[in-house]
Amino acid sequence: MAGRPRVLVALPDPTEGATVADWLSANGYEPLHRTSPAAAAADMQARAIHLMIADAGWAVGTALQSVTRSRGQLVPTILIGEAIERRATAVNAQTMYMTRPIEKAVLACFVSMALMVDRPVRRSPRKTVQRFDALVNGLPSGIVDVSAEGLRLEVPRDRKAALPPYFAVRVPLVGVAIIAKRMWTLSTSKQAPTIWCGAALSHNRASSEERWRAFIDTIPVNGDGGLRVSA
Repeated sequence: MAGRPRVLVALPDPTEGATVADWLSANGYEPLHRTSPAAAAADMQARAIHLMIADAGWAVGTALQSVTRSRGQLVPTILIGEAIERRATAVNAQTMYMTRPIEKAVLACFVSMALMVDRPVRRSPRKTVQRFDALVNGLPSGIVDVSAEGLRLEVPRDRKAALPPYFAVRVPLVGVAIIAKRMWTLSTSKQAPTIWCGAALSHNRASSEERWRAFIDTIPVNGDGGLRVSA
């Protein structure tokens, strides 16, 4: 992504929008703050936009509803709004959601996730599972969803520093162990006791990845009985 990534900030409140724009600028992004759906939609059509941060209430019923591409490219979107608004139809399949008040650190995590250039392309469906125990570099953690190429972990907040760029994930009871590459971390709030970590399988032997795929094929999705594995 050449130059500073351009982020369209489509938020109606001038103070909130200016604050978000200031945070983005300080982190090396090029923010464009617009206070109406029509102005934001015009920018989407007129210039290259790498990310849109928009009010959730504008996701449907406004000019933004049908404008999800910038110069032919699908634009990742972060919608800001309350839980009731989050049930609205998403702007596009790359949409993430945040509630107000916006926390600077959480927004930074979301923006980083949305703009991650080297995130893997998931070639198989992701399965959300009933949380089960695993060991991450020997430390107790939880797995909350899986795919053939990666997983999402729930890690105690005080162990965030124990997540290096590459780490071992092990489910001792079933004899599965893989090496994973950390792709992103996310804290849902300052009060949350855990953080999420997205990881992709990396530097594994073919036999290890085969065992991983066989393992996740046996896991029912959440709501179908789930799986609990004690580490």
